[in-house]
Amino acid sequence: MNKTYLIQPVHSEKEMADALSVRRVVFIEEQEVPEDLEIDEHDAVDSGTIHFVAYDGDKPVGASRLRPYAPGVGKVERVAVTQTERGSGLGRLIMQAMEQTAREQQYQTLKLNAQTHAQRFYEKLGYQPHGDVFDEAGIEHIAMVKQL
Repeated sequence: MNKTYLIQPVHSEKEMADALSVRRVVFIEEQEVPEDLEIDEHDAVDSGTIHFVAYDGDKPVGASRLRPYAPGVGKVERVAVTQTERGSGLGRLIMQAMEQTAREQQYQTLKLNAQTHAQRFYEKLGYQPHGDVFDEAGIEHIAMVKQL
């Protein structure tokens, strides 16, 4: 059974609250990331960050953000899918939406720090591991890069 998700950049306070609600459940509640690490200056309205929210009907089920990192380079962060939707392909769809927006923003390269358990997911999308595994918020990560 294929679901149809609506994945869009955040344009309203309600959509931002919906995106943050997904991140809160996945990162703060499930993964026990401290809230002051999860919600940061890149979540401010005027930070230049583009936030994304994914809906199943009117229920927020996914979120992510894309922010300027360096000239021509965007950073993909906070990719989150609620437990009920994992394995549905929603994560891939969110990444595709972000990559499309990144191209529109004239980014040539995307960078991300993947939790090591998600490394294969990103490799299948064309991201290459870069450097050594490191700890962030008590979770092992690896930097990854993709040329658009």
